This record gives sequence, structure tokens and C-alpha cells, in this order.
Amino acid sequence: MAAKKFYAVAKGKKTGVFNESWATVKTYVAGYPGAKYKGFMTFEEAATWLAQSQGTLAHHSQRRSTPRRTNHGATATQAMPANAIQLYTDGGSRNTGNVQGGHVKATDKAAWAYLIAYQGQEWADSAGEYGVTNNKMEVTALVRGLERIAQQWSPQAPIVVIADSKYVLDAITKGWLAGWQRRGWKRSGGQPVANQALWQRLAQLLPQFTQLSYRWTKGHATNRGNVFVDQTLNDTMDAMSAANPTGQRPGMPLQPRKK
Repeated sequence: MAAKKFYAVAKGKKTGVFNESWATVKTYVAGYPGAKYKGFMTFEEAATWLAQSQGTLAHHSQRRSTPRRTNHGATATQAMPANAIQLYTDGGSRNTGNVQGGHVKATDKAAWAYLIAYQGQEWADSAGEYGVTNNKMEVTALVRGLERIAQQWSPQAPIVVIADSKYVLDAITKGWLAGWQRRGWKRSGGQPVANQALWQRLAQLLPQFTQLSYRWTKGHATNRGNVFVDQTLNDTMDAMSAANPTGQRPGMPLQPRKK
């Protein structure tokens, strides 16, 4: 029988998805009261099980007990992992053509933004593009945020992604991404996957991180990080022009912000 490649730990001394040996993962759960864990062959299967076990997505929160909100505003039944890197992502568009089946117009503005909060500091980035969908911007925000984390911090660090896009979160946690990959980047009906290059890049990035978890949050509500990225991408779209087509503002991506 093939050895498991990924271990998901929902309750233990350390939680998350681990691409480590069982001997190592065993130290995270041994002696922990009520430890809950399971081995999987793929990252996507492990991430899906972890999300279901921890109740970190809204569609898994229909329980008899009412899920509590963490101080980060995401609907969850479990607090953030200690010392976690928090990645808030969002994408949007001003799609004037997408009315009753209309298509995106070449002049429609769209933008993405992310916010990384870690150890009392924050890093943000955002950029815009003309003539694309909000879905493309949602995936771009996650890809750019994870790329930044991979460059600056250890991939073994606990990372929590907080987003309001079920398009993005469901693709990862429900195994859609793995299915697209198996079918040569086609949907179950044989149609090509939209935003294929971005999903392919995301499929390359995800296995690099050993402790990724996900939170869904209601958009544009009381979650400070989500409100920030929404405002940031709208500021980016406001700044887009012929002279500045991406709407980027000098110095924004690299400057840490004090909370």
C-alpha cells in the first residue's frame, strides 16, 4: 500500500496540512487529548478534510451550536493558529457589460488586492487590469499573496487565507482544482477551465506550504482585513488611466504597515 504523502491535523499540538513523514506528524498528535488527524494522497483531499473538520468554511457551519466569530471577523469554530500569517485577498471589477449575459467590455476596470498581517506588521499590494472578470482578479490576489509569502517567510509557517470568494475557496477545498488538473485543465463537461494559467500557477504553489488553512468571510462587512482589501482594489480602479493602466501606486507593495 502506498504511503500517505499529506497529513491533515484538525486537533493537535500543531494543526494544518503537512507534507512530512508520519514519524514527524505523529509528534504533533501524540498525547494530545482528542487528537484528530488523517492521511491523504493529495494536498487537495487533505485540505478539504481539514476545512470540513474545523468548520472553517461557511457551508460547513450548519451545526446545532452557533459558530463563533474570531477577532479576525471570519466565520469559524476555531481560533487562528498561534503566530499565523494571515493573508486577506479580494478581487473585483466594474463590469458594465455583464448585464443579463452581456460580456466584459475592453474598457471595464478590474483589480485585485491582498493584505498580509504577521507579527504586528502588514504588507499590501494591488494592481488593475482592463477587460477581465472579477473571478480572474480573485484568483490573482491569492496567487500574488502566496508568492509574496513564499519569497519572504518559511513555507512551514502556519498560514490562514481569509477571503469572501467561494469561487476560489471551493475550488481548493472541494477538490475542483485537483479534478481540473487530472482532466488536463478541463471541467467535468469537457469545457476548458477559465483562468487556466492562474489555476496552474496556484497548483504549483499550494504544495509548497505545509500549514495552509482557509476561512470564508462575508464580503464588505465587519472583517477589517477584508474591508481593507476591498477598499484598496477600488482605490486601484479609481487610479487606473491611460497613463497608469494598472493603477499601481509607488511604494505600496513593499512598505510594511504598522497595525
